[in-house]
Order: sequence, then structure tokens, then C-alpha cells
Amino acid sequence: MAAGTPANAAWSTDPSRPARTVASLTANLRHLLGPLAGVLFFGLALWAAQHALREHSYREISAALRELPGAALAQALLLAGAGYGVLVGNDRLGFRFVARSLALRWIVFGSFVSYAIGNNVGYNLLGGATARYWIYTPLGVPAADIARIVLFSSLSFWLGFLALGAAAFILEPVVLPAVLRLPSVSTRPLGFVLLSLLCAYALLVAGLRGELHIRRWRVCLPSPALSAAQLVVGILDLLFMSAALWVLLPAGSPDYPTFLPVFLLALVTGAVSQVPGGLGVFESAVLLLLPPEVHVPDAVGALLAFRAIYYLAPLAAALLLVSGREAFKRKSRVRAATVDMRRWLSAMVPEVLAAATFVAGTVLLLSGAVPAAHGRLAWLARLLPLSAIEASHFLASLAGMALLVLARGLQRRLDGAYLLVVSLLALGIVLSLAKGFDYEEATLLAVTLAVIAPCRGHFYRRASLLSIPFTWGWIASITIIAAGSTWLYGFAFKHVEFSQELWWRFALHSEAPRALRATVGAIGLAVLFAVARLLAPARPTVAPASKQEIARAQPLVERSVQTYAHLALRGDKALLFSRSGNAFLMYGRRGRSWIAMGDPIGPRAEAAELAWQLRDLCDRHDGWPVFFEVGPQNLGLYLDLGLTLTKLGEEARVELAQFDLSGSNRSSLRQAHARVLRHHCRFEILPRAAVPAALPALARISEDWLAAKATREKGFSNASFDVDYLRQFPVALVRRAEQPIAFANLWLGAGKQELSVDLMRHVGDAPNGTMDFLFAELLLWGRAQGYDWFNFGMAPLSGLEERAGAPLWHRFGHLVYQYGEHFYNFRGLRHYKEKFGPVWTPRYLASPGGLALPAVMVDVTALLAGGFAGILAR
Repeated sequence: MAAGTPANAAWSTDPSRPARTVASLTANLRHLLGPLAGVLFFGLALWAAQHALREHSYREISAALRELPGAALAQALLLAGAGYGVLVGNDRLGFRFVARSLALRWIVFGSFVSYAIGNNVGYNLLGGATARYWIYTPLGVPAADIARIVLFSSLSFWLGFLALGAAAFILEPVVLPAVLRLPSVSTRPLGFVLLSLLCAYALLVAGLRGELHIRRWRVCLPSPALSAAQLVVGILDLLFMSAALWVLLPAGSPDYPTFLPVFLLALVTGAVSQVPGGLGVFESAVLLLLPPEVHVPDAVGALLAFRAIYYLAPLAAALLLVSGREAFKRKSRVRAATVDMRRWLSAMVPEVLAAATFVAGTVLLLSGAVPAAHGRLAWLARLLPLSAIEASHFLASLAGMALLVLARGLQRRLDGAYLLVVSLLALGIVLSLAKGFDYEEATLLAVTLAVIAPCRGHFYRRASLLSIPFTWGWIASITIIAAGSTWLYGFAFKHVEFSQELWWRFALHSEAPRALRATVGAIGLAVLFAVARLLAPARPTVAPASKQEIARAQPLVERSVQTYAHLALRGDKALLFSRSGNAFLMYGRRGRSWIAMGDPIGPRAEAAELAWQLRDLCDRHDGWPVFFEVGPQNLGLYLDLGLTLTKLGEEARVELAQFDLSGSNRSSLRQAHARVLRHHCRFEILPRAAVPAALPALARISEDWLAAKATREKGFSNASFDVDYLRQFPVALVRRAEQPIAFANLWLGAGKQELSVDLMRHVGDAPNGTMDFLFAELLLWGRAQGYDWFNFGMAPLSGLEERAGAPLWHRFGHLVYQYGEHFYNFRGLRHYKEKFGPVWTPRYLASPGGLALPAVMVDVTALLAGGFAGILAR
């Protein structure tokens, strides 16, 4: 189930003071509640496990795990495989529900990877919904349909649970342990509640025939036939999953019908606990609910084997599939659609590798809290001195904690995190062997290292780990693992009496002191990291660029081939600089949207890092990262950021070497040019030094233009008259009898690759065709000066498709393009630029997309219009 959308954050109107209001604090509290609930549930699970295992030892559980029958393990593997096969059928039904078709191989791939990841890490690190989005989107499945498939799949699970739970809890009620102190001692009443819910849903589907209206909302429901198929899939999924655990239980355990309600109750407890994969919560619930005659160590061994078979093994297989696909792409020679698939899967790789690193760190940390396998230390002592064994044990636990933290750095694509993870995994392999010849653990680390090592290209950010935000989910996940490690140490060595001397006892078989030092050292490392983050410099505020910042950006603007970089000199946007100062990003904030103007300016590597920095700022402030009018050359970067791309329109650029006024396609320009010349008009370029003297005349032209258009000044990407800003540029001018009647300030790109204009205005009584005359002369001037391109800017909403299969935004945008002339001259602007024979290039909005897209669009429009009142002005 997808995580909830956070509430809107309201901010102070003073941009220099990022004070949060009650709404923002409420949003933070909502973000905290889920992880906090997970920590509390895990704490209760540890208490329950302590109660169930109070008379048993760690050695008994190790022996039970080793003695599991091979036949039972094989049966569990087959049943788990059948369960994941049923889940593929669930996704196929989901595609039928949204009326879309997809090749079976992609449904199998997407379903298995999504469920394998989602079952283990839930939504704290990388959810199954996110994995589906990355896999299905490049195959032409819209995000809205993917969201419906995810909800459909979740509904299948809960329908199966309602049906099986109703039957199991009524026919074979579970007697709840007295230790829980709950008012009802039986689950039979719960069974009747589930049956009522199932019947109510069946009546709803049968009666509404596809649609449910709740006020302004319209919810599409599956047909009765599809709902029946969902029910069957949900039941089979739970039957196979529960049977995979039941075949592992020891002799004397309840028969399958009696065990099923125990499993269902434990499963739903783990699902609602907010703990990734229900880790520890599910196992503790099963132990509490099993009959007292079941041998507890054998039951724990069965639960650990089930966790490995149904959760960890599929996760490892998914990791190999994704990384194998990544390796295959270098040799693949397939059509363009598959190229898109490879690009989107590449965006998924860091997330999957982060999850694998987190698991590897968990294994190192937990193994450091328990004794070595029986007999291995004595054999190891023949090869290594005691000091090497002691140091290896301590350092392995530190490496485990470091990997938990660094997993977040991998998710954020930090190059330093990649190098450290590779180094720590390699070191961990050596330490695992040196601390107790733990070859199983070393093999796991080696496989993880082999998968991560070839993926260096995905980790390109040169940022400090201290600068990236750790979400409450990540903090809770690390806390849970640290708490579990501490509890495991206490359980494994509960027979050892604690004393001050225990810290300083060094002997080959003194494993309790060795594990204690390692556990405390690992937790100490986490505390030091947390303190370092708390003492890090305060995060920057959002304020318009100061004069010093504009001066700092000036040489970068002059070196940029992208002329829109000159917008940084207006002083109405905040500037974010790279650490070297060789790149910058300009942005503004409206509502929850932090809106960057265009792609970052500067060298490609540093520009990419700036985009990530803005994403990190948004994460800290509960905001949405938005990149406005970005070009196609950096789309992969925005996919890496987890953003959705929405086409805004197309940008017109004229190749100046090919431009002249001859030919039939330039007849209208020639006529306008000749007509303006007959009015005794002429064109000239005012150099920067001459602009200040002309500013009063330019101001009069601007005022006359605003009055004639009955409009107001805009902001952000739109031009507005500002004398301090205009004095920085040369100006193209049209004079009539020496009197200025039209002007446009010029943006000159570095290396003469591009020429553009910003503010364009004329007096109301200027001859018809004056701006055609200005642009024609300017393009000819640019060609004579050796410029390659003239950039006319974007024609909003142009190039959007209206066909039935087009995305909803395209169809809506095309409708506005056709009939929204009152608010903006959409079609007229496109037609005007067409007469110059431009090359059209798509421009995009990169944003969180989905349900956030309408709010983002409102924020962007308000920012461009200079406020919400400006949206309605012409």
C-alpha cells in the first residue's frame, strides 16, 4: 500500500525567514507517525520474543535451524515459487482492469521484482509501487494506470484476507494469549466482522457496476467477474505463503486448518506495524499464538528459514535480475522502446543496490552480536592470533553499521558512498572469515560486492554524506536494526552475568565480551554520525539573490552557451551554487513547489549535483522539487531524481546560417520589412555603454505597451521592465524619425552559439509589422556577427497530442491551446514564430507528478504570473 501524501506546507511570506506554520508542523508529524509506529511495534515484538524465549538459549535455536529436514526446505521453496507465480497473475488481472495489454515477460519481470522488493523493505526504502513505476512506465503504461494496478493488487490481498480470515477465525478461532491482556479471548468475533466486510464489498461491486461516486470523486471498481478473480488470487497467495511456513514447523505443531488463522493474524499484525517486511513483528506474533506444546526453538528455526526462503531469497533473485539487466544493456541491440526501458531500469539500480547494502549491513551487525559457529574458533586460532580475531570481530560490526548509513548515500547516488560501500564489502568479506570463519556471511557479502562493483557509472554525485537528508523512515529502519542487534546480544549471552571486568576480558572463547564490545562500538558509531549531522552548518534559506551572489553568477552567465542563464541577473530568484562555484541553479518557491528555472548552468557533472542539492533541500523542507522548461538533453538526470516528465510545449530556434528574407516562405516578412521602412524607421544595436542614456525613452515605450495590452508585469521566466537589469545588456532598437518606438534587450551566448531576446515592447502607434521588422533585422545582424542560432523561446502547450491514447495532460493541454486565447495567445504565438522557419525542440516540466501535478501546475503558473491574481489577468 502506498504511503500517504503529506499535507501542504505553508511558509512565511518573508522569503528570508523559512518559519513553518502549524500546517507544516502537522505535515512533519504525519511523516513521523509511521516510522515511530514501526519502532514501537518492533519494541513490542522484542518484548514478546523475550517472553516466548525466556526459557531457551541461542544454541538451541542454532541447532534447530541446522537440523531442519531437507525435504521440508524443498517443499517450502516450491510453495514460495508457486506463491510468487500467483502474484504474477495478480498483475495480469490489474492490467485487464486498466484495459491495457503488456507482454507477459514484462509482467512477470515487473511483478516478481516489485513483490520481492516490496515484501522486504516496504515503503521506508523502496516500495513495490515505485519499482512498478520504473518498470512499467517506459513500456508505455501511464503513471495513473500504474497507481490503479498497485491499488488493485493491494485490494486482491485484502479480499483474500477477508475471505480466508472470515472462514479461519470463525471455524478455527485463535485463543489469544492472556499475556496480551485483550478484552476478547477469541478471534471468532473478528471473523464475523471480516465476513460482513466481504459481503458489503460484494454487494457494492454487484450493485454499482463499475463506479462509486463520493461527492466529487469517482472511483472505478472492478467488475463482479474481475472481483471474483481477485478473490481467488488473494486466497491462493495466502494459502501458498502460509503453507510454505507450515511445512517447516516441527512435529507436534497444529494441523494446517488450525495453523492458518494463527498465520493470518500474525501476517496482518506485521503488515500494519510499519516495520519493513514485518521483520520481528510477524515472528513474535506467531510464537505467541502457537500452542504451548510446540517446541519454541524448533519454531524459531522454522520462522528464520521461512524468512530466508520467502523474503530474502526472492530479494536476492530480484537484485540479480535488475543488475543482470543492467549488464545486458551494454550488449543489447534492440529497438528504441527497449532503450527507454534500459534507461528507466538504470534509474532503479541505485535503489535496489541501496536495499542490498542495507541487508548486508544488517547481516554483519547481527552476526557480530552472537557467538561464532560451533568449533570454528578453535580451528581459526591455529591460523590467526587472538588479537586479529578480536579486531576483526569489532571492525566487522563497525562496518555493518557504516553500511546501514551508507545505503542512504547509494540511494542518493553519492560517488563517495559507492567507493566506501565497495571498500567495506571487500573488507567485510575478510573480516567475516577472520572473526569466526563465517563463510556463509562472506559469500553473501561477495555476491553483493559482485553486483555493486560494475555499477560505478550510476554514482556520480560528489556530495558529502552529512549534507543529504535522512528521512524518518531511514532513521527508524536503522534504529530497528540497532535495537534488534542489542536484543540479540542480550538473548545470546543471557547466561553471562554482566560485570565491569567483562569489557576487558580477552580470550578465545570469551565471546560475550567480544560481542559486547562490537555491539556497543557499532551503536557508538551511529551516535557519532548523528552528532556530526546535528553539528553540521544550518541549511540555507530561500531568499532572492543578493548583489554579491549576482556578481558571483555574472562570469558563469557570460561563459554559458544557454542564453536563459541571464535570468539569474534579474535578482528575483534564489541562486544555488556548486561547491566549486563553477555552476549554479536559479529557483523560486511557491506553496510546496521549489521551482528551478531551466536546467542547472555549468559543467555537466556539477550541474547534476546541483539538481540533487535542490532535491535534498526539498526533502528537508517537505517540498516538491520542480524543474521548469528543461530540455531533452538532461531527461535521464530527472528520472534519476525520481521525477515525472510532463511536456510543456516546444521551443523555437532559428538556424541563422540558413536565414534570409528571400523565397516564397519569407514573403510576409519581406512585406512587413518594406512597410516599416516606408515609415522612415531604422534598426540599430545600442551597446551596453549607451543603454543607460536611453532608459527613460525605453521606460515610456514599456508603459505605453502595458497600458495598450491592459496587462501587468510578470515574473520568474517572464520579462519585466527593470532599469538595473536592462543596463547590463545591449539593446536592439527601432527608431522612427530618431524617436525610439520598439526595443528588445539582447542575451548573447558564449562562443556565439546562441542569441536571444528577453524584454520586447513597442509603442501603441508603431507601424504594423514593427516587431517583424525588428526580428528580421536582428536575425540578419546575428548571422553577420557569426552567431549559430536565434532562440525565440517556448510556445506553451504547442506540440501536445489530442489523440485518444495520449496522456491526460496532453489532451487537456491541447484543449487549452485551442480555446484558451482569453488568458494567453497560445496559437497566435506558435503561428508568429513559425514564419521565421524555426526548429522546434520539446521542453518539459520535471516534477513529482501523479496527484501532486495539479498543485505543482498552479504553483508554477502563480510564480510566472507574479502571484495568484496575475493568473486571471490577460
